[in-house]
Amino acid sequence: MGGPRGAGWVAAGLLLGAGACYCIYRLTRGRRRGDRELGIRSSKSAEDLTDGSYDDVLNAEQLQKLLYLLESTEDPVIIERALITLGNNAAFSVNQAIIRELGGIPIVANKINHSNQSTKEKALNALNNLSVNVENQIKIKVQVLKLLLNLSENPAMTEGLLRAQVDSSFLSLYDSHVAKEILLRVLTLFQNINNCLKIEGHLAVQPTFTEGSLFFLLHGEECAQKIRALVDHHDAEVKEKVVTIIPKI
Repeated sequence: MGGPRGAGWVAAGLLLGAGACYCIYRLTRGRRRGDRELGIRSSKSAEDLTDGSYDDVLNAEQLQKLLYLLESTEDPVIIERALITLGNNAAFSVNQAIIRELGGIPIVANKINHSNQSTKEKALNALNNLSVNVENQIKIKVQVLKLLLNLSENPAMTEGLLRAQVDSSFLSLYDSHVAKEILLRVLTLFQNINNCLKIEGHLAVQPTFTEGSLFFLLHGEECAQKIRALVDHHDAEVKEKVVTIIPKI
């Protein structure tokens, strides 16, 4: 799986394996057909923007209201409606950039941690549409990696993470040209998972993980070669992290 959307789907797959047992689907816009063009909605309040009519294009001011509502409310119904509206608007290239510039990506990404599974689904759908934009994709990968790191520190989540079916493009995050911040996170992810496996005693049950799973990617020869190659990385912090991992691969 390549292109700017690839890592967005990789992240979604990992989160599915981490116990979020819901389906990712492509957002169906349900546009109204007719002679009229999509218009700019006028609204006096943020909640009006989530009233169920999701086919109109919002402007920057309205998107800002929607993001503020999403960040400030604890009402799961309003949160879901706001995520659906954002997801629909993120299907337009101009709004993909506006939402990023308004700081909306971390706001949406944080909803993946929501206790309600349907809310998680809506957040992933919104992120998927936002990930069409290359600049957005970079920010989404840092946000998702943060979430994965949190999950990888919990031994109870290890098996779910490792069972996730993940495209092999995920291993590109271990290449030397990847930004230092991302490299350190994916290396720490590898380290955390190995530590959890050791604690839980799961290292001896490899057959339980199917081909194409995160386990097979992280414990395959290609990943091992990539990590070993990072011993020569120009950054001392990356090299130090690799040295601590190599005895385990």
